[in-house]
Amino acid sequence: MAPVLQNQYGFALSDVDDSLCQPTKVSQTESLWFSSHLFVLQQRSQSSSHNDVNLGPSANPHARPTDFDFLAVIGKGTFGKVTTFFSAHRSNIPAVSQKNIMAERNVLLKSLKHPFLVRLHYSFQTAEKLYFVLDYVNGGELFFHLQRERCFSEPRARFYTAEVASAIGYLHSLNIVYRDLKPENILLDSQGHVVLTDFGLCKEGVEPEGTTSTFCGTPEYLAPEVLRKEPYDRTVDWWCLGTVLYEMIYSLPPFYSRDVGEMYDGILHKPLQLPPGKSDAISSLLVGLLQKDQHRRLGAIADFLEIKNHVFFTPINWDDLYHKRITPPYNPNVRGPADTQHIDPEFTREMVSGSVSRTPEFTASASASNAFNGFSFVATEDSFL
Repeated sequence: MAPVLQNQYGFALSDVDDSLCQPTKVSQTESLWFSSHLFVLQQRSQSSSHNDVNLGPSANPHARPTDFDFLAVIGKGTFGKVTTFFSAHRSNIPAVSQKNIMAERNVLLKSLKHPFLVRLHYSFQTAEKLYFVLDYVNGGELFFHLQRERCFSEPRARFYTAEVASAIGYLHSLNIVYRDLKPENILLDSQGHVVLTDFGLCKEGVEPEGTTSTFCGTPEYLAPEVLRKEPYDRTVDWWCLGTVLYEMIYSLPPFYSRDVGEMYDGILHKPLQLPPGKSDAISSLLVGLLQKDQHRRLGAIADFLEIKNHVFFTPINWDDLYHKRITPPYNPNVRGPADTQHIDPEFTREMVSGSVSRTPEFTASASASNAFNGFSFVATEDSFL
């Protein structure tokens, strides 16, 4: 599940009873950049243990790995790497891939029109690899900035939380539960607005009253009902939003411990501790979001509307927020579309693998040739920003 700038501090959990949380049959992910615009193209290689899987020829014969000059590694996830690239052929294209490839792609297609979700502009395939082309978002991970600054002021945390909540609310309106909200999956764009990435653990088709039961997520951010392996609903995302907000304010997730067992015990049984010095409004929101009983949690009745109407967000004009008319509290001051100053040097120091740009000859059995039928995608012109 490698989003554009995925971080390696922590790990995702999943079992295999849900198709959206199964490890995909491809293993390596790398990315690239396009023309005068910098983008990311994540690439997944066919696993040697699944020789029956053939990804088929690209539906767009003009898109091939050899078209690109690969610049730098900008991230690494559980199933591979992310790199930036340059192409002389096109100017408006972006990319990303995740844990279940087709489910990931489906969610990306649905999120084309939301300002705080990463956009899929292009996808294609070769005999060995799948490619997603997305915007290169180079303001840095929220995790990167939290590491550097330790915590944020309430106004800054409010701004980020509001933009993330807007994105989550939009996904819920499409009956999609995100399930893996954490600072590593929240990027800042060049102006400082939020961009949510990595839809690999999303669950589609969850109606307002519906539930799912797969054990998946990231340990520090797991909701109590997930840990109890009980059916859970959309409010699992509001718990995660609460943990991220708590971390922005207090530097660590609410029940964090290096001892995972102790941390899980805290999530399940210990009362929420709110150190003094914060406003009543933010304390009230944290108590509502981090309610252990999902049926009493903020958002359990009216979903995003409850979060939107909470007193903590009184200063927010939601229409202005959606249309990016509110100036972000922090400007990353990027030096250009290829700037990597906000990317962890752990990634940028790594050499780009020569295999990333190789386009192998396509050979396929009839049974395997349709394994990823429908994968290739080209966005229409009006979907570009």
